[in-house]
Amino acid sequence: MAFEHPIRIYWEDTDAGGIVFYANYLKFFERARTEWLRALGIGQQALREQSGGMFVVADAHLKYHHPARLDDELIVTARLQSSGRAALTLAQQAWLQHAPKRQLLCEAAIRIGWVDAVSMKPARIPPAILEKFDS
Repeated sequence: MAFEHPIRIYWEDTDAGGIVFYANYLKFFERARTEWLRALGIGQQALREQSGGMFVVADAHLKYHHPARLDDELIVTARLQSSGRAALTLAQQAWLQHAPKRQLLCEAAIRIGWVDAVSMKPARIPPAILEKFDS
């Protein structure tokens, strides 16, 4: 089951053609991942302060299917695809919410790695954090 996060499209999200600028999907996916973590009880600022580590995007692959436009309401999803000791891969999708049926706009595979917040060097994800993904 994927986590769902609603997003509305504003002027600032669109380009001169009136459609969502392609790079903004990365922002939408970031917001959904952050809210997914929050729903699991993982606040990123508190996580950094308590553990000394944080997640960073290590790799992103996106495929665009259809454009979103001003005032569209989207549902952006996040689902854990795989996990390792130092990284997670998430499957994410952006859907147009109010078409006759949901329409897939963009999909992505995003790999987030765990790093030491000071040195920015890769590290192992704390076991207490990994356990939250198993529940």
